[in-house]
Amino acid sequence: MPNTVPVYRTHLCHELRAADIGQTVTLSGWVKSRRDHGGVIFIDLRDREGLTQIVFNPETNKAVADLAHTLRDEFVIRVTGKVVARLTGTENKNLPTGEIEIVASQLDVLNASLTPPFPLDGSVENEDLLLSHRYLDLRRPALFNNIRLRHRITKVLRDGLDKLGFIEVETPILSKSTPEGARDFLVPSRLAPGSFYALPQAPQQYKQLLMVAGLERYFQIARCFRDEDLRADRQPEFTQVDLEASFVTTEDLYAWLEGLMHAIFKEAKGIDIKTPFPRMTWANAMNAYGSDKPDVRFGLRLVELTDVFAESQFKVFRAAADNAANGSVIKAINAKKFASITTGQIEDLTKTAQQYGAKGLAFIKVEGGEWKSPIVKFFSEAEKKALTERLEIEEGDLILFGADKWETVVEVLGRIRLRVAEILKLVDDIDALNFLWVVDFPLLQFNAEESKWNAVHHPFTRPKAEDLALLDDPANYGKIRAEAYDLVLNGVEVGGGSIRIHEADLQSKMFTILGVDEETQQSMFGHILKAFRFGAPPHGGLALGLDRLVMLVAGAETIRDVIAFPKNNRGADLMTQSPAKVEARQLRELHINTKV
Repeated sequence: MPNTVPVYRTHLCHELRAADIGQTVTLSGWVKSRRDHGGVIFIDLRDREGLTQIVFNPETNKAVADLAHTLRDEFVIRVTGKVVARLTGTENKNLPTGEIEIVASQLDVLNASLTPPFPLDGSVENEDLLLSHRYLDLRRPALFNNIRLRHRITKVLRDGLDKLGFIEVETPILSKSTPEGARDFLVPSRLAPGSFYALPQAPQQYKQLLMVAGLERYFQIARCFRDEDLRADRQPEFTQVDLEASFVTTEDLYAWLEGLMHAIFKEAKGIDIKTPFPRMTWANAMNAYGSDKPDVRFGLRLVELTDVFAESQFKVFRAAADNAANGSVIKAINAKKFASITTGQIEDLTKTAQQYGAKGLAFIKVEGGEWKSPIVKFFSEAEKKALTERLEIEEGDLILFGADKWETVVEVLGRIRLRVAEILKLVDDIDALNFLWVVDFPLLQFNAEESKWNAVHHPFTRPKAEDLALLDDPANYGKIRAEAYDLVLNGVEVGGGSIRIHEADLQSKMFTILGVDEETQQSMFGHILKAFRFGAPPHGGLALGLDRLVMLVAGAETIRDVIAFPKNNRGADLMTQSPAKVEARQLRELHINTKV
């Protein structure tokens, strides 16, 4: 009995070459474009791999050519025909299949298509329109290539971690709400009225429990959920490459991650990145760059000037210098050769400074051998000399100052630094890959509004051994350093992690410092505290933001460009129109009343 199963394709649309001339082949795909040359129809047929030109000639087969006249962009078709050489002079050297074309002898329209609401081969400014028709947006080559790149990167990570002895384990999506930083997404339980699951912000406790279980090396391509305000590199649901290992040191983790980064960029870009990556303490990063994820592809370092203005006649600087014992500082950056800054640009920088806590933005322009600024008249010759030497001031420079609490000054100047670099286009080499480990983060940060100490990373982060004794003195909490580390690439945090606390008593002490009383510890964290009393090994780990990593490798502007079905900047899925209201019956089953 003959085979009646239809053959959709013998080849993909990128495969045929001059060596295939004379073959009869079958291709399937989408009509990318249709051209009528005096009755002869030319179709560019597209599948996910490439293009092939199809010719429908009425002299070869009139019925097939007549049917081809009905084709429009994005129709799904199957074509059978003979591979022939293109006429001399009509070859397309920019196309892998550009030497040949298919003379069609059979055509099947597998599905018609409406006219797409936007061009699939051009730029589209309306992102809401694209997200509303994401299934069409994904047909666009740039976006599809990003999704394929994501697959390749994920495969490199899986294969690399497998070679290192890591075991992939899935952890629960329905979990327990515990205070770990961001706001939880809550899921009501029908079987336990009034009780809720939480979607995991990260598999933090589960992966530590896997270390207690003796797996020793775990990883997961983990889905994570945080109910946060959104931005270009943040989504309510995201993916991280999560890993944890027992009997591990920070040096082990650095080496493993550097090896994985090398493999990823070799596979994805053909680049041999240099390892090991340089390291910078958190304190040095903040003091020199005003950021815990510094972009070191350009200079504009923050320079300390508090001592220079100890006797200043300029009241703002003198007040900061006099309050140095309480944490106030004076710093500046030298925007080289930017004295030509416009009034509009100064206003823009001043707004940036005010947005991040400054009262204003003092500056000096060096033009025609003069220092031009309302504040210069207050400077002594000694202060001018010190500024010139410390900031290496030359003709054409622009000096930008910050004078306030240390936290405010580094934040403000760090933001100003990035904005100036953007205006001056200081990152000339868009392919530069500046990896950096930021280490020795503070363990705790005081929240003045809540009048309590919070964990900088999370409450399971281990203090550095030499700082453990400081846990007994609240006056020294701000000096305790964590065994924590972040991996930064070109000013973007790619991932971060820490060595964990593995002793129940130390973990309970940390909770107490964070204001979690003993009863709450047992109700929220009793499972992990109990587990730590059953021979928990020393362990540590790290999580890579897969979306951000792929974004950086792809050169995309936002993580939405590397996620198949993202939310928009308002947290909405415009394609499925979610979030959406549900039926009253569903709410009754969950014992929920809503008030809007």
